[in-house]
Amino acid sequence: MRRYAKNVFAGAMALSLALSVSSCGYHTAGNSASEIPRNVKTIAIPGFVSRSPTFRVEQQLTDAVVREFDARTQYHVIHESSADADATLNATVLNASSNPLAYDSNTGRAASAMITVNVQVTLTDRKGKILFQNPNYIFHDQYELSRDLNSFFQEDSPAMDRISRDFARTLVANILEAY
Repeated sequence: MRRYAKNVFAGAMALSLALSVSSCGYHTAGNSASEIPRNVKTIAIPGFVSRSPTFRVEQQLTDAVVREFDARTQYHVIHESSADADATLNATVLNASSNPLAYDSNTGRAASAMITVNVQVTLTDRKGKILFQNPNYIFHDQYELSRDLNSFFQEDSPAMDRISRDFARTLVANILEAY
């Protein structure tokens, strides 16, 4: 009986140790050094940089993030880098691409496509301390390609708008929730 008690105790200790080591909690891909300090009242959001040849993608993403910060927070948002800002949000669009997703079996032409956007984000305080960082946001959206040239409508712009809004909501939520 004593041997059984030792084995149970040893098993319980091993399980406890394993749970304590592995219970670091849910964490998103982003990295936050800590919550945004209370002294941060003004956030500068200069225009994002783009390494992608996709036209205006950085402008759409910047505008969406500014709107989301204005709508969801009490921070004063400045649209350019400034010494007056308590923190600065910088982002780089690493890639934005549109690729065929499905093909029309009759014509062989693409019937739908997928837009993929990859963005790197860093929020720093005025001393350069990183408050939030995510080097690899990836967002996708599917859209249909028009088959009728007489009523042709480009669906890629609305798809990019949806991605911009989704990205902005996710980014602001991640920053506010200290992920």
